[in-house]
Amino acid sequence: MTLHADALATLRGWSAPSADQEALRARYVAHLEAHDDGVWRDCFPDHLTAGTLVVSADGDAVLLNLHRKARRWFAFGGHCEPGDATLAGAALREASEESGLSELALHPEPVHLDEHAVGFCDTRGTVHHLDVRYAAVAPSGARHQVSDESLDVRWWPVDALPDDLEDEMRVLVSRARALLL
Repeated sequence: MTLHADALATLRGWSAPSADQEALRARYVAHLEAHDDGVWRDCFPDHLTAGTLVVSADGDAVLLNLHRKARRWFAFGGHCEPGDATLAGAALREASEESGLSELALHPEPVHLDEHAVGFCDTRGTVHHLDVRYAAVAPSGARHQVSDESLDVRWWPVDALPDDLEDEMRVLVSRARALLL
């Protein structure tokens, strides 16, 4: 099975938790049905991306990265790569690469979808990342690292998240904790 086929099957089979998430799910499926290259960065102006929110073993904190280009706190994530066999695998790879954590327990299904425009991603102009977000639990005592893509990586208590954290990230945190704990 190709990554494209896996992503399409994953999104066709995912039960969205709300009407707005269902609308995004339908948009992503339509995008993949129309674009054989819809999982790759070369698909312009829209393409899928994959990410993971890392939750502490006790569920009281989330690990976020201060994105180098956006200069905002986000979950880990990025573009699919040729070695990715599944969308979940791409999300886990991105989280491991960007956090330095290798023993994450990934929830097998998407947790949240988010479409966002990114002006710094492509020389052709603004692209839309059709982000498929997963969640994973880090083992107790896990030691993270800062990658080249981040200015900082930090554990944030769920009751004291960054003030400027986007609403969609707050929804992701809530949904991930509900599924994982």
